[in-house]
Amino acid sequence: MALDIRTDYVPNGAGWELKLKRVVSPEHLRPGLNPLAIIPGYGMNAFIFGYHPSGESMEEFFARRGFEVWSLFLRKQRGTRRRGGTTRFGMGEVAITDLRAAFDHIHSVTATGATRIDSIGCSLGGSYQYIHASLVPDNRMGAIVSIGSPLAWHDVHPLIKRLFGNPRIVGSVPFAFSSHLAELGFPLLKRVPSILKIYLHPEITDTSKISTLVKTIEDPIPQINREIAEWIRKRDLVLSGRNITRAMQHVKNPLLVVVANADGIVPEATVLSAFEASGAERKDVLRVGTDALRFAHADLFISRHSHELVFEPIAAWLESVNAPAKKAKPAARRRGR
Repeated sequence: MALDIRTDYVPNGAGWELKLKRVVSPEHLRPGLNPLAIIPGYGMNAFIFGYHPSGESMEEFFARRGFEVWSLFLRKQRGTRRRGGTTRFGMGEVAITDLRAAFDHIHSVTATGATRIDSIGCSLGGSYQYIHASLVPDNRMGAIVSIGSPLAWHDVHPLIKRLFGNPRIVGSVPFAFSSHLAELGFPLLKRVPSILKIYLHPEITDTSKISTLVKTIEDPIPQINREIAEWIRKRDLVLSGRNITRAMQHVKNPLLVVVANADGIVPEATVLSAFEASGAERKDVLRVGTDALRFAHADLFISRHSHELVFEPIAAWLESVNAPAKKAKPAARRRGR
């Protein structure tokens, strides 16, 4: 049966209309599951959630698993509409304002009848979840899944340190045509596998369709670049005077952190910092990759093995969190003589 796909445009209250893509499989939709929002990360939009170079997309996979899936295109991303809003913004505006608008809209129109929204944050999208859960006390969040997402930086790759070494410089350089530059530069990058493999492994991720894959690339936001550089330097994420790493101890939402064993962009210790900081009773770690099957950052989303090693266990975990708690059996009454 065909998927039911629609696009909603949602004002964020700050001069932007966000683009929310809803994907469901009417045949498989399970009202007992919370709606599922998928949040893109650094320098990317939600296009990649609807495309996979060697199989079902993330949207298709979770829709056929019974979820009502929403992919979020945040401000200044492809398909969103500017209605007087500024193009100068940081992580806090995205994580607080945009996610609130998206979650409120999903809550108002969902066919599931649920009051909470589960979410999957990809890379920096997972960090947006941590910020939102920490700084928005009346949020609508349910279970939180983060895939390769930083909270407190540890073991930073030397190349990442160099790229984000000076907050002032990275925060003042404008970026343009990133997707075109990525398409042109990728053949050259393949000749330097030691650099490429901190991001993906061509032996398990089909890169022959690079002209399609680059549709998910967005120009980085200078203010966010500066914030990331300061974040790496300080180690902890501090926004609005709040240390988000410390604030996570008050976040009780069920949490699953997904970590790749050879991720050079967001190292294992950096991903696991959220697990260690979280105050949730239910929190779990999904480690992906072996010595024989090395997984880097992008491999988690688009490799030939992402369906069985990433999407499937995430779906099973979300189902277990959504499952209604079994009522305890009443104690047997003692019969009188």
